[in-house]
Amino acid sequence: MTFRPVPPLLLSALLSLAPAVAALGAQAAPASAPAAAQAPHPPQLPPNLPPSAGNLRFNQPTLPNLMTPTDKPVPVAPEGADIAYGAYQSGFYITAAQEALKRVKAGNDPAAFILLGELYSRGFGVPYDPPRATEYYRRAADEGDAGAMFALGMAALTGQGVAQNDAAAARWFEQAAKAGHGTAAYNLGLLYMQGRSVPPEITTAARWFRQASDAGVPDAEYALSVLLREGNGVVPDKSTAMRLLTQAALQDHVTAQVELAIATFNGDGVLKNETAAAALFRKAALSGNAIAQNRYARLLSAGRGVPQDRTMAAAWYLLARMRGLPDAYLDEVVASLPPAEREKAEALARKWALTTSDIKAPPPAR
Repeated sequence: MTFRPVPPLLLSALLSLAPAVAALGAQAAPASAPAAAQAPHPPQLPPNLPPSAGNLRFNQPTLPNLMTPTDKPVPVAPEGADIAYGAYQSGFYITAAQEALKRVKAGNDPAAFILLGELYSRGFGVPYDPPRATEYYRRAADEGDAGAMFALGMAALTGQGVAQNDAAAARWFEQAAKAGHGTAAYNLGLLYMQGRSVPPEITTAARWFRQASDAGVPDAEYALSVLLREGNGVVPDKSTAMRLLTQAALQDHVTAQVELAIATFNGDGVLKNETAAAALFRKAALSGNAIAQNRYARLLSAGRGVPQDRTMAAAWYLLARMRGLPDAYLDEVVASLPPAEREKAEALARKWALTTSDIKAPPPAR
């Protein structure tokens, strides 16, 4: 059994632009040994599918538009604490807005500008008003706030509150990156990778990815690891690539977890450890990654790195198949189960599917 790594067909298809909410946050598989005898030896694995498709994606999280509860007292912040941000983090958005406005009236306060920009961009405790949000972000940016520069870059990139303009987004990202904002450096690297309003320069993209990676941005650690493994825009350095891949995986970067699991199972650039690989596959599988679900199912079916459990293997595989990743070998595993075990696996897969948002209608019970 050998697992193939995720092919770097187009790195940007595997990556996502970080959302503008980060601006506020800144403030406050495997071996060549034969399979277990009790399971048929799996055929060569089909090529991995990228976890996403298309160009840059904008994963803007949607949060509930909570208002300040009228039946609960506003928590009293400890002495010296930031009352406005404390109220925001506790979900008391009206109080957060009121406290931030007091600080704005008292003079220039970049942190208060950022908080108001966040509230108006989401409609938390105040009317939803993206143009007004960008005004507050701009005031904070004028005071040299890197988080505000990043937020303005995202606003320009997505057309939220301002006209959509890739060139303006790149300028804001560069200003923020030069001011030390790691996520802005990562986003700027993606723009250079795709040549959106800037020259398509993989070497420049790698330079910005490196800056973001040094700042601990897991997406950048993963992106740079791919470039270093392939020698794309940088001098090949597999040792550093695997170190960065591990760092990203430890920060719950799901694609990095899958690739590290494959490398760990194969002993490719890291010590071979089928048990550790299985644990990584399971963790990524629990995050909804179809490739991880497929690979974990294969390990369960053969008892590699985990105790053999063909019923659970079938359940994980059926979940991956619902996500569009069929596998002839695992179809045979499912078909070979006794009817009662097959029904159990199908019931488990349907139950798990109901807890995820990307599988809208799991197959009905037979």
